Amino acid sequence: MSETYRANLAAPPHRLRQVSTISRRTMILGAAAALTVSERAAIASEIGSKFTWEAFESAQKAGKPILLEIYAAWCPTCKVQRPIIEDLTMSARFKDVVYFEINFDKQKDVLRKFNVQKQATLIMFKGNAEVGRSIGDTDRSSIERLIANAL
Repeated sequence: MSETYRANLAAPPHRLRQVSTISRRTMILGAAAALTVSERAAIASEIGSKFTWEAFESAQKAGKPILLEIYAAWCPTCKVQRPIIEDLTMSARFKDVVYFEINFDKQKDVLRKFNVQKQATLIMFKGNAEVGRSIGDTDRSSIERLIANAL
């Protein structure tokens, strides 16, 4: 018999219940934390998709409103834009907007195709037509107007 097992046998019953309660609480809190992390991951994966030509052309053919966000991880303006864009694209008003992220440092071929010179550029399409573009904009209301132009 192990020392821990013997100690538990000798412990008063109220002490065992207390240990058991702490373990249950720890498990419940741990499960809640894990659920929260997985929910966040699921939401993040649905908000913005990495740009691919196939997905972009499919959204164009469907006539969907499309938002292209050109970002760089090191860009302070991009870091201000991101939560605004995520919040707007999750709202009921913009539920049909297809949101693609284009990495300024890694997707240079895509940048050339869209004639993008700077990070923190937002481009809106309605089907095949570009309906708006902004560079370095961090004003929520003007980003909202840009997205609304494609509805």
